[in-house]
Amino acid sequence: MKKTLLSLILLAVSLPLYAAPALTAAQEARVQELVQETLLNHPEILTAVAEKLDRQDAQANQQQLDKVIADHADFLFRDPNSPRIGAKNPRLTLVVFTDYNCPYCKKLDPYLEKIVAKYPDVAVIFKFLPYRAESSVTAARDALTVWREKPQQFLHFNEVLMAKKGYHDDASIVAAKKKAAVVVDTPDNQSLETLKKSLSLAEQLGIQGTPATLIGNELLAGWVPFEQFDAMVSDALKKR
Repeated sequence: MKKTLLSLILLAVSLPLYAAPALTAAQEARVQELVQETLLNHPEILTAVAEKLDRQDAQANQQQLDKVIADHADFLFRDPNSPRIGAKNPRLTLVVFTDYNCPYCKKLDPYLEKIVAKYPDVAVIFKFLPYRAESSVTAARDALTVWREKPQQFLHFNEVLMAKKGYHDDASIVAAKKKAAVVVDTPDNQSLETLKKSLSLAEQLGIQGTPATLIGNELLAGWVPFEQFDAMVSDALKKR
């Protein structure tokens, strides 16, 4: 029955191109009425078509995501200028795109240490996207510079920066450096280059906000409760 109805729809669509001269205006109108009646009486046809289009779009998007990940694997997973925690030789690497002024990044950040503690085969890499303010750029460059100069101090400095409620300003960043006992008089040039690469890559990945997390070849946009985040990591590990 469904095949017959679908054939009728396809026939109606093709009529203007191939069979219009063979039908009178009244006949064409009647065909259109039949199509409308069919769709009204069998709305599952439209649902099936919509679901198929959604699957095709999702497949195309995933193929594009896979290509970008493969093309930029070195910067994503092996860049020495991007901070990382967890396994040195991981089975699974999470790449977290974050911003020190993003409230949901502040909620997600504590997950990361919990994840690498729970899963010894997991590593986390930090990519900063300073979307929200000039202080996002300042804080990110300071953090990247700390990572390059004294990587053992990065994690504590990161935690202090993330603990700030609301947006940072120059004074809060200075206070964070003092509290974390780090010294960054002037962020290095490499920190700016790393930010530029992260921003360019985020655009290619289709990231429009923070946080965004690559878990295997799946991109998680936004914040989710820890239980859901943990389950996604566990599932990704099982696929390795």
